[in-house]
Amino acid sequence: MSVCNDVISYARKANVDECESILCSKRIITVRITDSEIAEIKENHEKSLGIRIIHKKRISCAQTTTLEPGKIIDSALKSAKNITERKFWKALPSDSACVTLEKVNDPKLWKMTAVDISDIAQEMISSAQNQKITNISGSLNVVCEEFEIVNTNGLQRSDVATYVSGIINTDSDIGSFPVSGIGQASSRMLSDFHPENVGADASEMCVHSINPQTANSEITSIIFDPLAVGELLAFVFASNFSLKTYSENRSCFSEKIGRSIAGERFDLSDDPHMPNGLGSKSFDDEGIPTKPTHYIRNGVFERTYSDLYSAYKEGEIPSGNASRLGSPLGRSSDPIPVSAPHNLTIRGSTKREDIIKDTKNGLLVSRLWYTYPVNPIKGDFSCTARSGIWIISEGQIKAPAKPVRIIHNLPRLLRQVSAVANNERAVLPWASIPVTAPTIRCDGVTISPI
Repeated sequence: MSVCNDVISYARKANVDECESILCSKRIITVRITDSEIAEIKENHEKSLGIRIIHKKRISCAQTTTLEPGKIIDSALKSAKNITERKFWKALPSDSACVTLEKVNDPKLWKMTAVDISDIAQEMISSAQNQKITNISGSLNVVCEEFEIVNTNGLQRSDVATYVSGIINTDSDIGSFPVSGIGQASSRMLSDFHPENVGADASEMCVHSINPQTANSEITSIIFDPLAVGELLAFVFASNFSLKTYSENRSCFSEKIGRSIAGERFDLSDDPHMPNGLGSKSFDDEGIPTKPTHYIRNGVFERTYSDLYSAYKEGEIPSGNASRLGSPLGRSSDPIPVSAPHNLTIRGSTKREDIIKDTKNGLLVSRLWYTYPVNPIKGDFSCTARSGIWIISEGQIKAPAKPVRIIHNLPRLLRQVSAVANNERAVLPWASIPVTAPTIRCDGVTISPI
């Protein structure tokens, strides 16, 4: 019997109305790269236990690494006495069937040593080296995880997962202006992770950004490549489709379900069953079976996402989007989940090169910094492109550009998406949810040189 079952058994003896127990075990190997070489190799083994109890409609929680069922239940019960009743609460989920997913757990990654992982990191460094590159930095993380959730309503689920994610940053002081590049790749399977591409992408972006020109301050077309689109999805798009945000009228699309909010060919979906998807899982972090869904289909806003708490509060059916986000990847034993998409996804059908050829004038932006909502209720946001920017003229990439600031509005941007490429890839924005993003073109965007 696992410690989760021990918790449930103790909760029943204490006459707790409902109890949920979460156990998360991780092995994390991290390689840090500074000054163009491996600076640190670290291996951590973590195990933590989280519980959530619902007693007399009061919701309380506790978390521990000592794995002592009695103490953690007693702690949560003591806290519950001072908590307000949540009369809208219904019940924790019971057991139900889940699908079996492909390419979410790789036995090879479980067997790899820190030395094996450092060899992969060295491949990333070697592929980034170029006589015009003055510095290389980055990291490589490999996570092997076991997750278990049990509750007093008979639900008992477990999952085994692996993740590998690498990033390389390159800098160059050669030329008239300091420039940089980035390469990033993430996968659930070792065979689908290509370290040589991570370094090569960072080197190519940096080298081709040398000697940038000042872009004009204007309203123009911008082609956002996947890393840039990933930033927008994670920090601008995602929260607007949360049931909590929507019901509190803090979404720029509040009261617009069933209405057109984007071009008729634009789709935004959540695909938790995607093979090799960074956020793919057969059940959410409350144990509810996941399912693919559309937030926008053919330009129409279809639905929101939710966990149990936000759904019950609004009298809705939970969508199976409870999330206990782990760091640097995967799940955690956080006792109180939040709602989040699993694999927020945009897909298209046009070739990237055709989008560029079809663009008379504009910018190609490969990555973004400092992306955040300025006025979330209206959908206003700001972001900065500092490097990896190129001027497009008459369907051709002409020259690199200096940094620009982009201040725009999400509802307008969705109306202005004029092309979506078929080159979608997994993107892991810093300290955020994983997404699947392609290249997209948006017209009528205001840029200002910095």
